[in-house]
Amino acid sequence: MHLCRKTLSEKILKSSFEELGISPDLTRALEEIGFTRPFPIQEASIPFILQGHDVIGQAHTGTGKTAAFCLPVLSRLKSNGPVQFLILVPTRELAIQVTHEIKRYSKYTSLRVVSIFGGVSIGQQQSRLERGVQVVVATPGRLIDHLKRGTIELDMVSHVVLDEADRMLDMGFIDDIRFILFYISEKRQTCLFSATMPPEILRLADEYMTNPKQVLLNEEEISLDTIDQSYLVTHERQKFKHLCELIKNESKKQMIVFAATKQRTHRLANDLKYAGFKAISIHGDLSQKQREVAMYRFKTAKEDILVATDIAARGIDIPAISHVVNYDVPEDPLIYFHRIGRTARAGGTGKAVSLVSVERVEDFQRIINRTEQPIRKLNFELGIEVPEYEARKHRPTYPRGRSYTPTYGYRDRRENNYGQRRYNNEMSKSRYRGRGESRYNNHKRYSRRFNQLSA
Repeated sequence: MHLCRKTLSEKILKSSFEELGISPDLTRALEEIGFTRPFPIQEASIPFILQGHDVIGQAHTGTGKTAAFCLPVLSRLKSNGPVQFLILVPTRELAIQVTHEIKRYSKYTSLRVVSIFGGVSIGQQQSRLERGVQVVVATPGRLIDHLKRGTIELDMVSHVVLDEADRMLDMGFIDDIRFILFYISEKRQTCLFSATMPPEILRLADEYMTNPKQVLLNEEEISLDTIDQSYLVTHERQKFKHLCELIKNESKKQMIVFAATKQRTHRLANDLKYAGFKAISIHGDLSQKQREVAMYRFKTAKEDILVATDIAARGIDIPAISHVVNYDVPEDPLIYFHRIGRTARAGGTGKAVSLVSVERVEDFQRIINRTEQPIRKLNFELGIEVPEYEARKHRPTYPRGRSYTPTYGYRDRRENNYGQRRYNNEMSKSRYRGRGESRYNNHKRYSRRFNQLSA
């Protein structure tokens, strides 16, 4: 596979959407939205897509990836035709966000778009499809349901975009993607956009794309300049206390707190509520209705804190987010940069704070090594002592021929008959044992007395 690479640091001569070749109807809508000049990822990608090339695009969240692939394709679509443009996304939230953006861009066109995802009535989606749409934004699972039902046809699709492709691969959608692409003509234009670019993405491109043009991040600018980054090294048990202090110091500002697992996310949100903060969680175990309610409450500022996992946070686009807190440090450094991209959207400013447990200092050091931007250490500024890492104590070794017998734990309790002793103690305190009688004999005595009185 031959790749034509272009980094975002290269000088680009175009300076407006109209000069890039975007249609007048779209540029009119962009002016109303307030988009006058394209972002670097848009300047680099739009000419390639308008020329019909396959494109692999990489840029951080909040830098305009959605417009980079939507605007040139929307400029080439035929109005009132069949489905011509398919966008595959990993999550329901991202499907809703992309659909919303396309409706804004195509305000002065007759193009119609529908989002297809699970957790809602498939019948309503089928009705929308029957009325005719040109653009479909879908999650792979629900789209396959429509294909098997025969409620959607992809024969005339000429443009396919895989958005957040790295997350789709992480979530195990690779087989679903292959299944869907089987129903689409090979004469399509395929674009792949992602915040990160692992080797699996390039292998997927090699299989389904033709001489794609690569628009990649400048390796020297992997971090966002407009984000004030800092971190605090602390013990795991003290993280929550420092999180509460941070929230109090930044009152009346919306923030996202990232946790590692769904269970941890739910528990952390409940702890914040109990501490008196307005917090709500979003993760994969919630129903579609619960996720929509959570996002609505956060977007309308009824909740100040959104506790989320990495997967669930895909598709969150709220300009008012001022802070991102990494409650748990991600193992992959690129996930860190994707997280902090939730603030400082579209060229704004924001803050990112990471609470680093002493066991994860080495993981966070890899993040520091991937960027030239300063990440301040808050321990010195706040006067908090840097804790020392205490290595886990391993089980001692013994010379050959000697065995190690534990003096604690389940085995020790079993051998000392703790359960039997507890039963004996309870029985010895009973009123029957106090008179030297068993429960059975005592029951018979009272039964005989009752029979005599009845006679």
